Amino acid sequence: GCSSGDNENNAGKGYDRDAILTNWADNIIVPAYENYSAKTDVLTEKANAFTDTPSESALNELRAVWLEAYTAYQYVAMYDFGKAADLYLNPADAAGIVANIASGSYNLNHPSQFARQGFPGIDYLINGQGTDAETIVFFSNPKASAYLTAIVNHLKATAGTVTADWKGGYRNQYINNNGSSVTSSVNKTTNNFIKNFEKDIRSAKVGIPAGKFSNGVTYADKVEAYYKNDVSKILLNAGIQAQIDFFNGKAFNGTTNGASLKSALDSTNALRENNPLSNIINNQFQASLTINNTLNNSFSQQILTDNNKMLEAYDAMQRNVVYLKVDMMQALNITIDYVDGDGD
Repeated sequence: GCSSGDNENNAGKGYDRDAILTNWADNIIVPAYENYSAKTDVLTEKANAFTDTPSESALNELRAVWLEAYTAYQYVAMYDFGKAADLYLNPADAAGIVANIASGSYNLNHPSQFARQGFPGIDYLINGQGTDAETIVFFSNPKASAYLTAIVNHLKATAGTVTADWKGGYRNQYINNNGSSVTSSVNKTTNNFIKNFEKDIRSAKVGIPAGKFSNGVTYADKVEAYYKNDVSKILLNAGIQAQIDFFNGKAFNGTTNGASLKSALDSTNALRENNPLSNIINNQFQASLTINNTLNNSFSQQILTDNNKMLEAYDAMQRNVVYLKVDMMQALNITIDYVDGDGD
């Protein structure tokens, strides 16, 4: 998290850090976490209903709320200040999940278990067992039902803990940490925003499965929601929309834009090639959405039939990585606090 005790006078900084932090906390982060937590509550209810009485209708209801919760997670992923985002994003370790179910013994808090749970893990369990009838048979095993219940409850507990923390003392601590050092809230949050875009969206959702980091060797089985297989584009676009809303300071439960990275850039008159940098960034986000919408709903099929379109989507996002990570950070005098090991 962001440590306190780094308060500074904002005069002369070119933008109002207090206003930005207040808007982020009250209008974006806390409401997004409240929504995510509520979605995981419903997911838990539907998982319990399905495991209590397995049926095709209960299975379809569970699948629907799984996607709703997974989509809601895209709007809080960038605020995961060191709380193991890999828990949600790693491709599912199917063999490991099967082993856990067989043994009936597992510690979901251990890093070795991260790829055996979370949304990808649930994806494998409810979408990766064959037909609906075969899935129902799979869950006739009490250990399989117990495992689904365990990983769903773990998601719910994590969401509830983080949400309660933000609504408790952490909100004030976060806003009061309004200085300009590398540990200040603006700096840490901005770094997490860019890291989420670069690592979790650009690379994990598109670049890695499309072979961008493996000398052109593609991995159609590493796309997000592989077992559902027709919602990867939904999750990608949700991730980018969350980025757009955060950049512009848009209220999670409304349409108004408050103090934000965009307003900070505008107040410092940040330009690139004589154009407002905030406009260039927003235009590039929209360019990404336009390209993404030409992709197959199944990224696995897109990779197998025309991977060049996946690479085009990656390149569009990469252009914005430069605008955000280099131009914006220099304009706002914020230092990058993480290492890029992708070699790009």
